[in-house]
Amino acid sequence: MQAKELWKKILVSLRDEVNTQIFNTWFEPLSPVSLDNEHLFLETPHSFIRDWIEDHYIGTLNSAIRNLTGKTLSVQILVNEAPLKKKSRTTTPVSKKGGLASDAAKSTRTAGKKGVGPVSGPEPMSNGGLNPKYNFDSFVVGSSNQFARAAALAVAENPARSYNPLFIYGGVGLGKTHLMHAIGRLAQERNPDLRLCYMSSERFMNELINSLRFDRMPQFRETYRTMDILLVDDIQFIAGKERTQEEFFHTFNTLFDSHKQIVVSSDKYPREIPDLEERLRSRFEWGLVADIQPPDLETKVAILEKKGEEFGVAIPQEVALFLAGNTTSNIRELEGYLLRVIAFATINKTKTISMELTRGALKNFLDQKNKVITVEDIQKKVGVFYNVKISDLKAKKKNKTLILPRHTAMYLIRELTNLSLPEIGRHFGGRDHTTVLHAIHKIRNILETDPDYVQTVENLTRDIEGNT
Repeated sequence: MQAKELWKKILVSLRDEVNTQIFNTWFEPLSPVSLDNEHLFLETPHSFIRDWIEDHYIGTLNSAIRNLTGKTLSVQILVNEAPLKKKSRTTTPVSKKGGLASDAAKSTRTAGKKGVGPVSGPEPMSNGGLNPKYNFDSFVVGSSNQFARAAALAVAENPARSYNPLFIYGGVGLGKTHLMHAIGRLAQERNPDLRLCYMSSERFMNELINSLRFDRMPQFRETYRTMDILLVDDIQFIAGKERTQEEFFHTFNTLFDSHKQIVVSSDKYPREIPDLEERLRSRFEWGLVADIQPPDLETKVAILEKKGEEFGVAIPQEVALFLAGNTTSNIRELEGYLLRVIAFATINKTKTISMELTRGALKNFLDQKNKVITVEDIQKKVGVFYNVKISDLKAKKKNKTLILPRHTAMYLIRELTNLSLPEIGRHFGGRDHTTVLHAIHKIRNILETDPDYVQTVENLTRDIEGNT
């Protein structure tokens, strides 16, 4: 398969995986360069696009490649600042130290002969897989995250003495990963001899699978059970995976009993993670559970100003306020808007970030963003679909014919809005959060076994999103 052919297939896959804004901003500017047995080389005209993808979307690219080819390729992104010139390229492969592409490449070694498995267990990188850009100095502190940041700093300064384990949770793009890298970097600076590893739960699972497949479990356990600090991101993804949960449970116990630091992150509080074993839930709550809330307007403006400084671009206050006011809670989305504006300015060969330029760069995205989905919208659509009154959905009635419509509405509100479980409960006759959580779990179980209901939920979602 040629690079262009593979890249076309990857783009088709990515359109289904990410939203339009992310696709247009980060993946569309990329172009394929070459393909070999181990690497896919891509090209971008801007270094900050390369950096952003390597920081946030290498995992997404790797997953798409694995699904299409059945194998893992190292994605290398080249920077060619003059892409319109003829092929007198001076671009060179860039593999940022600590990036996920190089991380995956170093996780296993292949033997010289075909069909022979890894000759060694997984090898954490020399810098623990840490991103040099993520440190405490670059983390913008506000009322929404100051508790989590203080806890992370205490752990970095005194591993296994302050809070162990440290469990950081919050919504997508609020800074959990940033804090985890910052913990690792500061701890490493203070003690370069520390054995430290940052990894996603997906990588933990993949390395476990490979170790089982090639009979390398002693090496796997030796690697991760002898760490001084283990940082595992997005722990919610091991839920429902029994063998992975069992192995992580024993890894956790070994490290904890040896007075080694454990830090994990999730998008939910431990008891809200569905299909997570109770013994893991309880252990995650042994130490400190710190949450990160969505940032307020002032914090978002400060983040934009700091990002502008990193890219050497002055962000006028009116532009910063406009961007901050047009995003909800996701810092990654906020930074994505800013980088799109910077890219738009670069393409148009202007160094001034004006309001006119900002509105032009984000017009299509902001028009779509202004469509706000409310609880009432969802309740109305579900009521019409199931032919029940909204008042009945909210009522305390326990009529069997109301259970599925009510649970469906609760599930869709959780998926399509930023409301918490208690807030959702208040919109259904003052039900408590455990009732809402039970409803969501029931719906997820149905979705796993009933294709017709999956279609129903997808149709309702499209109807809600298309008519708000």
